[in-house]
Amino acid sequence: MNGLIGLDWGTSSLRAYRFDATGHIAETRARPWGIRHLPAGGFDAALTSITEGWPALPRLACGMVGSRGGWQEMPYLDLPADAAQLGGAIGTLRAADGQDVNLVPGLRDPHGPDVMRGEETQLVGALTLDAAFAAAATFILPGTHSKWARVRDGAVVAFRTLMTGELYAVLRQHSILGAGGAESVDSPDAFARGVVAARDSAAAGAFSRLFSARALMLDGVLEAAAVPDYLSGLLVGEEFRAALADGLARRDRPLQLIGDPVLCERYRRAATLFDIDLAPSLEDAAAHGLWRLAAQAGLVRPVSEVTQAC
Repeated sequence: MNGLIGLDWGTSSLRAYRFDATGHIAETRARPWGIRHLPAGGFDAALTSITEGWPALPRLACGMVGSRGGWQEMPYLDLPADAAQLGGAIGTLRAADGQDVNLVPGLRDPHGPDVMRGEETQLVGALTLDAAFAAAATFILPGTHSKWARVRDGAVVAFRTLMTGELYAVLRQHSILGAGGAESVDSPDAFARGVVAARDSAAAGAFSRLFSARALMLDGVLEAAAVPDYLSGLLVGEEFRAALADGLARRDRPLQLIGDPVLCERYRRAATLFDIDLAPSLEDAAAHGLWRLAAQAGLVRPVSEVTQAC
């Protein structure tokens, strides 16, 4: 039987895909079993449980499962790197069931320095979904640690990590900007106000505007419950300001979102305030990337060969 079990295994969650022989997703399962929240029995138990009842197929995992704190550390590939290089560097470990688990390596940008794990597979999947991006494009992958990655001629050539989600949590939970006790409300106007404040901060940057969240609240301009959305707008807006300022993103080059649709929608709203029109986020980019890398590594037969055999 030709097919694949793909695993997108991050810090806080685990998603498993069962692919049929033609690379289509036959079933998807998700568990809250990231590398920091494993069930009793660890990685082996998590793998056995999430794939229960599935046929014995090649298994390929990406994400933090291959990090230093994961199941087995995989070395990083230095940029530039494309799907062929990633597929050729896939490693293997032997699980308790006696079968192999293949691991995708991460990427390292030595000019940062900066690193990524999991996003490289999403980028491969994005280029699989739309080959038009391969020539030259910039991808935004929002999250706790957002990534902005530049692709040229089918290879990842540069990327930057911005700790937007983590900084937001720190500011809300451990700074005076989060003090006040008011329960947050969804405030699109406050979010937009924060984005504009970051956009208009010019070379000073959004960090020079952070305390304005408290000043606006004390002046009665911003309700305490709207401060979180204002802070979110400031931080997301800073991503766009910085990326445009140093050329990581350009208005004459395609810009595409990858990730959670709800979070990506916030980035789309922020982009409009920079006169940028972003398309909706790409769906199942990690899954498509896992299949393509499996084909590159010889774990599955390319779809063209399967079709010819039929």
